[in-house]
Amino acid sequence: MTDSRDEQAPFTVGLTGGLASGKSTVAHLLAEAGFTVIDADRLVAVLYRPQGAGAQAVRDLFSEAVLTPQGAVDHSALANIVFADDDARNRLEAAIHPLVRQRFAEIAAASDSPAVLEATLLVEAGYPPDFDLIVTVEADPKTRLTRAIARGLDPEAAAARLAAQGSGEMRRQAADWVIDNDGTLDELQAQVDALAAEIRHRAAAQR
Repeated sequence: MTDSRDEQAPFTVGLTGGLASGKSTVAHLLAEAGFTVIDADRLVAVLYRPQGAGAQAVRDLFSEAVLTPQGAVDHSALANIVFADDDARNRLEAAIHPLVRQRFAEIAAASDSPAVLEATLLVEAGYPPDFDLIVTVEADPKTRLTRAIARGLDPEAAAARLAAQGSGEMRRQAADWVIDNDGTLDELQAQVDALAAEIRHRAAAQR
């Protein structure tokens, strides 16, 4: 958050990480620790519902052809456009990310605990200044590839997605806190416990 933020504003955390890094597991553990955890993909799904703000934005960008008869976003039709056209994808992200930010801010403001937004493209989309703490979950690429394949993802598709996401160096540079998830679940839990304690400490200091 910026220095001009209100003293009573909620403490917010941006949580990111690449494919099969363990980001979702960390999000689950933070929720168990008592924090409000929001998945950006779920916010987008709500925005894309019939007459949702996201659906209207998509219609304005790409016409009624990308909507279902009920007025929701047709994911297949939209994917066919944005995956084949970088400019179209950039325009879509420029329209949708502010809506996600706004909805998250509303949820965070109503929360009695620090709020966490889980988002894969959090750093790439320029979200870091919106948060008090940026956390990334990282793991060795070979480990991530093995995990992704074990989940049922096609090996070639998994390798391509990992390559597209890069080494994670951009995320590490932007992060205030890095969780290295190459070990056991117990080791991951210990790191999340330390992170939770830090979040509580910083949130208390902010009041």
